[in-house]
Amino acid sequence: MEKATFQGGTHPYDGKELSKSLPIKAVLPKGDLVYPMSQHIGAPAKPVVSVGDHVLVGQRIAEAGGFVSANICSSVSGTVKAIEPRLLVSGAVCPAIVVENDHEYKAVEGFGEQRDYTKLSKEEIRKYVQDAGVVGMGGAGFPNHVKITPQDDSKIDYVLVNGAECEPYLTSDYRVMLEDPERIIGGVKVLLRLFENAKGVIGIEDNKPDCIEKLTEMTKDEPRITVQPLRTKYPQGAERTLIYACTGRKINSSMLPADAGVVVDNIDTVVAIYKAVCESTPLIRRVVTVTGDAIKEPRNFEVKTGTCYAELIDEAGGFTCEPEKIVSGGPMMGMALYSLEVPVTKTSSALLCMSKDEVAAMAPTACIRCGRCVEACPSNLVPQKMVEFAERFDDEGFEKIGGMECYECGSCTYVCPAKRRLTQAFKQARKSVMDKRRNAKK
Repeated sequence: MEKATFQGGTHPYDGKELSKSLPIKAVLPKGDLVYPMSQHIGAPAKPVVSVGDHVLVGQRIAEAGGFVSANICSSVSGTVKAIEPRLLVSGAVCPAIVVENDHEYKAVEGFGEQRDYTKLSKEEIRKYVQDAGVVGMGGAGFPNHVKITPQDDSKIDYVLVNGAECEPYLTSDYRVMLEDPERIIGGVKVLLRLFENAKGVIGIEDNKPDCIEKLTEMTKDEPRITVQPLRTKYPQGAERTLIYACTGRKINSSMLPADAGVVVDNIDTVVAIYKAVCESTPLIRRVVTVTGDAIKEPRNFEVKTGTCYAELIDEAGGFTCEPEKIVSGGPMMGMALYSLEVPVTKTSSALLCMSKDEVAAMAPTACIRCGRCVEACPSNLVPQKMVEFAERFDDEGFEKIGGMECYECGSCTYVCPAKRRLTQAFKQARKSVMDKRRNAKK
């Protein structure tokens, strides 16, 4: 089958060999569990428990704070110890529910019960996904019940599953594809029940030939599901590039994928949908890659949401040396941490620990007009001009030149020989424009 791709992009060192070979290891938390109310795009969730309450595995402890919001369920049984501000990976502080784990893991009634999705209505499927608090687990955290409820079901003709996992060092989706393909295919079938006119396409980069082979074999008798090999190139797994590679359709910042007849979910989100609908299990776990040259035993761990990041370092054997940089996520789009006392949330994907902070050691110099950033940009933008507006805080000029079409993939910064902090400037400029738009609406 022909390998699909997009224009632009780059080829950073992927580092996947560090953690890809070992099976996922399930670990249980040792300390308190912390559940931030903001683990998703949209309104924060609202606590529905009080300090001193006893909670069970799968129990809803916070409810969605609006339509674009998500429920939060407890991943352990225990006692609500506090409801207080706690640190997030972004450095922000937000209200969180702290649960003291009793290590008994008693669950709510009906937890894990099997359901036949073929006997459920569309409304019931969406309600189970909503009740389970499923959000996009590729990083954005968009509430999934909103995504799978477009204005017109009949206009959706593609359900795309993002198995590209193009971010360097991350191998959690790779291991899930190898170890849990039945739930992936089952989750696609659940989604296709919502969209009768759609076909399911699982896009996988060609640096994962074993995943392509396994899922192709398992879907050979599924007329509505195919596997699409993709060229290995960053950011192949970004929503817009994946849609273009698999369908030839283009979307921009003013559109949703549904506007192009597409629904996109990543591998672990599809598994979460299957568990919510077919196994009566809310989103209470994540597969997290713990890796980097400062980690003794890089590996993927299945962990309970709310688990402290510091515990994951211990599970990976600790550090080989004191890391100069620790990143939540991958090196291209992750966030650098200054504390490990933060919890695993629904959108946690990796903990990358590097012995050297090579970025900090590189002093930026003047732009040499080489044009490499233009060649690498998957959105066909001109970063060398965009940064001029961003650095002058000229939001209007930044917007006119197409700056809001940037989705901060970091390709331009990676290829820049002058080591200019392009993506960081665009991130701030985009935030400023969005803040002004919100204020104008108010």
